[in-house]
Amino acid sequence: MSTLQRVLLIFVLIGSVGFAIVTPSEVVAEMEHGVHHLLGSLDHHQREAATFTFDDEERYNFHFVPRERKGVALKAMSPAQKKMAQALLATALSSRGMRTVESTMYLEQILYELENQNPIRDPDLYFVSIFGMAGAKSWGWRFEGHHLSLNFTIHEGELVSATPAFFGSNPAEVRSGAHQGLRVLDDREDWARSILSFLDQDLLQKVVVNAEAPRDILSGAQRQAAIYRPPGVPVAELPVAARESFRKLLAAYSSQFTDEITRRLFWERVNSEGESGLHFAWAGGVERGDLHYYRIQGKSFLIEYDNTQNGGNHVHSVWRDLERDFGGDPLAEHLEHEH
Repeated sequence: MSTLQRVLLIFVLIGSVGFAIVTPSEVVAEMEHGVHHLLGSLDHHQREAATFTFDDEERYNFHFVPRERKGVALKAMSPAQKKMAQALLATALSSRGMRTVESTMYLEQILYELENQNPIRDPDLYFVSIFGMAGAKSWGWRFEGHHLSLNFTIHEGELVSATPAFFGSNPAEVRSGAHQGLRVLDDREDWARSILSFLDQDLLQKVVVNAEAPRDILSGAQRQAAIYRPPGVPVAELPVAARESFRKLLAAYSSQFTDEITRRLFWERVNSEGESGLHFAWAGGVERGDLHYYRIQGKSFLIEYDNTQNGGNHVHSVWRDLERDFGGDPLAEHLEHEH
């Protein structure tokens, strides 16, 4: 636990009443404290903007493009409130994940300068939304803005979903200025290319399912991710070295989150599928700089990565749980029974 989180916990224990009706996991307890502390600092209008009922359709209205959003914006917060929002985010993300978020948001400043002070490019246009009452039987929260959408659902004191989890980067590589060479999501491309480097020509032809990459991730911002017959080849058929790179590619996605989230919601799903149940597919060119796309698909989860916009310098990537996005099956069963 970071120093900021310890301070946060002390303030909450001293100054607020807990609402949990079950004993929550450690990560959920920290999320509850973070939400209570943030909401307690907001004025009436901010709190009204930030909060929704748990069954509000807005909970499913995630997206990753610049657009009008609901929730309370960082832009409307005081410096102290922004730190509380950051502390809430740190309950779900690892230090690496926090750096990724900060870098993604900073890219908005770079775009602001590159695009003649375009007002839609603003590092403070990121929003916090709370669905339901923290500590209730079912509740959730979201942190979202351009190229970030992080969604968390809690049911009966357990975090049952940390998806959809979208990270993007524009530019994928900063090619001029003081931050030239910055690549926010470099490991998501580099480990995928490492897989390709270990394939012979026959296997490469099976992995590359299309010479042209799609214009964007195929799942888009749909409430339920589209499921296709798994393309490409089973990971079990890849050479040993390629399989090692594949595990490191998966880690590029999982390492953004805290250990508990990574273990329970990511690696348990991956390991239950086994390498024979996971498929890896590539579309587009295989040379660095070519427009490209890849897809990792199992029965229970999907990862998509696309770099085709802005001449192949604009990344969209997402982790979707095909059964548990927004709470998924366990929550649906509860709601059907209770309501």
